[in-house]
Amino acid sequence: MREAGRVVARTLEAVRDAAEPGISLAELDAVAARSIKELNAKPSFLRYHPDWSPIPYPATICVSVNEVVVHGIPDGTVLRAGDLVSVDCGAELGGYHGDAAVTFAVGGTDEAGRRLMDATRLALERAIEAAVPGGRMGDIGHAVERTARENGYGILAGCSGHGIGTAMHEDPDVPNRGRPGHGPVLREGLTIAIEPMFHEGGHDDAVLLRDGWSIATADGSRAAHFEHSVAVTADGPVVLTLP
Repeated sequence: MREAGRVVARTLEAVRDAAEPGISLAELDAVAARSIKELNAKPSFLRYHPDWSPIPYPATICVSVNEVVVHGIPDGTVLRAGDLVSVDCGAELGGYHGDAAVTFAVGGTDEAGRRLMDATRLALERAIEAAVPGGRMGDIGHAVERTARENGYGILAGCSGHGIGTAMHEDPDVPNRGRPGHGPVLREGLTIAIEPMFHEGGHDDAVLLRDGWSIATADGSRAAHFEHSVAVTADGPVVLTLP
């Protein structure tokens, strides 16, 4: 899983390096496809078809811009200076998966955009710290929720993190809300994807767009999404999706 995670991390770096005003989301997807292939891995997202979606996912990565929170399909949309871009990537290597996401600004952004990204990243860091043997799943969710509410942000309703291993999505669910000391016990050897998704407007509501995949904030406010795949070990949490 660590090797699959490195593929994901390096691919996210390649996409971020390529993202600049004037490039299309489809071109970023091509960068990701090339990176994963060169690293002898397979894309986890391409042709993935959960029950709730009318069509299989048609791309290598998810690219979500501004008010689109998650699952954005990369198309001919061209990036502009100041856009907040969330890129979610999954890769499979040797039968195991890695999954991670990052949000960045194209050519810089305003102070509000920076604060949104910083708070979402902080929520992920706090949630990872809670991923220890003997802890509870509610500890992870509480770390995310507390960070969002402290900063006045909404949390995407209906989406959560997940278990990950020989399949990209496995049990258990890893919620972005929770009560400390409640929920399933975290056991040594558990591998999970933790992924806070915050809304700038402070509301949790979101809408599914007509493409059947993209989820956007209901009020049109911007969003941020950060994710890592993490192993629960006796020595503490180990992030598997680092370069």
